[in-house]
Amino acid sequence: MKILKWFGIILAAYIALVVVFETLFLGLLQPKLEASGLPMLVITTVDESGESRDRRLARFELDRNIYVSAHHWPRGWYEQAIEEPNVRAEIDGEVADYRAVPVSRAEFDRVEARYPIPLSFKILMGFPPQRDLLRLDSGD
Repeated sequence: MKILKWFGIILAAYIALVVVFETLFLGLLQPKLEASGLPMLVITTVDESGESRDRRLARFELDRNIYVSAHHWPRGWYEQAIEEPNVRAEIDGEVADYRAVPVSRAEFDRVEARYPIPLSFKILMGFPPQRDLLRLDSGD
């Protein structure tokens, strides 16, 4: 019985850690992580009521394309970009319009191979749902 009690305590602590990391740290604080070497951008999506929403995200660059990844539990920005793919992004202080395009399986596999999510991050994120990728095509 003591083992079950300790297992429950550890599981509850782990769930609390994931909730704090995903909702407070990433969701509310939206930290700037460029200093750690992680390239970031701020994407602006529009919800169904027409209201703009900003979200700070990691960006991936491969073959001169820019990608963003929905690989956390909170992914409202991703659903908004699918519904209304005309988005705006601030990258390194420059703001431009883009079209958010879901990637093909082959393209997904290339980006995933180059930028896998480390197991330690998956643990910290509470083993989130399947990763989804969008390519940001220039609005020119």
